[in-house]
Amino acid sequence: MPRIRIITDQMKPLVAFYETITGLTATWLTDDFAELATSSCTLAIGSTRTLALFGTDVAQPSANRSAIVEFRVADVDAEYSRLAKIIGDFVQTPTTMPWGNRSLLLRDPDGNLVNFFTPVGAEAIRNFDRRTGADATA
Repeated sequence: MPRIRIITDQMKPLVAFYETITGLTATWLTDDFAELATSSCTLAIGSTRTLALFGTDVAQPSANRSAIVEFRVADVDAEYSRLAKIIGDFVQTPTTMPWGNRSLLLRDPDGNLVNFFTPVGAEAIRNFDRRTGADATA
């Protein structure tokens, strides 16, 4: 199962954010490492103290400007309604993209982009499921 890890110097706020937006409860393995498991992927969150195990300067918290953490959801508009009560600012409100996904973009407390998306229309759903090999709804 794929796994994504985010390095942060603010563990509790970042884990709480992802618990809130996903509705999942994190499993804390240590004070410096927590995981949120979906049916298709695990999001791991590690503190900067874990970097010492890999060597110096291998990752820098709050510096991502290229990766987007994405969650497939059943209904982007419903998620927007739910999150609008707790998220102050969105990068993009629900928008249907040219490739057939309805998308909602926000940033986590470290500034990482987070995308909630739903393939809309039969073709977009078929294309997504064909690429992934299974239904990956979070």
